[in-house]
Amino acid sequence: MTSTTTRPVLSKDGGTDNRPGLLLGVVLAAQFMALLDVFIVNVAAPTIRVELSASGAALQLVVAGYTIAYAVLLITGARLGALVGHRRMYLGGLALFTAASLACGLAAGTGQLIAFRLAQGAGAALMIPQVLSLIQREFTGERRTKALSAYSAVLATGAAAGQVVGGILVSADLFGTGWRPVFLVNVPIGTALLVLGARVLPRDARTGATRARALDLPGLVLLAGAVSLLTVPLVLGQEQDWPLWSWLSLGGSLVLLAHFGAYESRLARRGGAPLVAPRVLRIPGMGRAVLWIAVSMGVNAGFLFTLTLHLQGGLGHSALRAGLTFGPAAVVFGIVGLTWRRRPARLHRVLIPGGFLLAAAGALGVGGLLADGGTGGWGLYPALGALGAGISLAFSPALTGALTTVRPEDAADASGLLATVTQLGQLIGVAAFGTLFLAAADGSGAQNSADALGTTMIALSVTALAGAMAGPWRRAR
Repeated sequence: MTSTTTRPVLSKDGGTDNRPGLLLGVVLAAQFMALLDVFIVNVAAPTIRVELSASGAALQLVVAGYTIAYAVLLITGARLGALVGHRRMYLGGLALFTAASLACGLAAGTGQLIAFRLAQGAGAALMIPQVLSLIQREFTGERRTKALSAYSAVLATGAAAGQVVGGILVSADLFGTGWRPVFLVNVPIGTALLVLGARVLPRDARTGATRARALDLPGLVLLAGAVSLLTVPLVLGQEQDWPLWSWLSLGGSLVLLAHFGAYESRLARRGGAPLVAPRVLRIPGMGRAVLWIAVSMGVNAGFLFTLTLHLQGGLGHSALRAGLTFGPAAVVFGIVGLTWRRRPARLHRVLIPGGFLLAAAGALGVGGLLADGGTGGWGLYPALGALGAGISLAFSPALTGALTTVRPEDAADASGLLATVTQLGQLIGVAAFGTLFLAAADGSGAQNSADALGTTMIALSVTALAGAMAGPWRRAR
């Protein structure tokens, strides 16, 4: 029988401290804060542009620099956690993230802000993979399933909350500081998490097997190059009307990714320690779970981005009002992510395709309700709730199922892989559906924006249907 207890958490003095709830709260709070910073800057961008006299390209890098560094270094952060310890890397990444947030809030120009945003992304990449690894290591059985559900719920609520919190902070203009509080808010939170984390995180046990897994530097260079060539044009291509360099970069990413896969396979056959162990990709159900996670996060990010464009650009809503519109979707996503396990076991295998079908219906409902250029009335909120519930049903069981059978020694590799897939899914969703929306919005005005949103929601629905066609989820045994 599978144990449902947690391992004792080592206290600072070497004793044990059985506070798994506090441990989970600390690591998920950091996850929430790091995810918040992906989205919180979007609503502050216009103010940053005015106050720092930022060019369009500089402003794009302020917004995107964090995401680029985050995506490029995620798998490396996971491996470093396995090498030097998850506790050390979590606290080190959190310290870097907090210090970089302070520096961002005090930046005197766009050059400084871009550099500090890159440092913020690097700190997040060192910290966030340790969250899944610590959950895998410290929780077992049903408690691990609950912890993973809470983790998946944080992912979506953080995205919507970033827009709401950003709107509140910018609108408040605390002490005349304008956009700076969107970064400075991380400082007291990060400091508190550092103090708590030092007390409740389990000490790292260094073993000979861990030390033997040297950092795969050639693999790191190949993967970082491939992810960089993919993420930079996805982030900047739309704003620059997809110049030739962006397409060459995307093609180059595929070439480097192929070289990375071939090199990792050769290294594994020679008995080395590849950055992503091939056996992780061969875990039953992992490939399908990767597809589901990428599709669900792509639909989620595309929905958030394009509806924000319509609400603020087409309907003229304030950043705060636009952010609050996403409240129902975020709340329902979180509730469903925490409660899907309570459904009868016989239904679990159809939750993921059913979730994609519900998300497809929700997207069509949102597009239809906003088709006349109006606000959609009260009927918009059930449609948004259905979309949030559907995406949660598609994502949460997929993530939990993917990690159920991962061995402790593979936790770091699996965590880095799935965190990277989550991030890349969001990037691709914003780029693909954002490009479609902007191309369809030919002209200004609420009706043109509504027509573009309708086209985009149909595309989101079709993508969700494609996710449903991947088949039912098979519970790991």
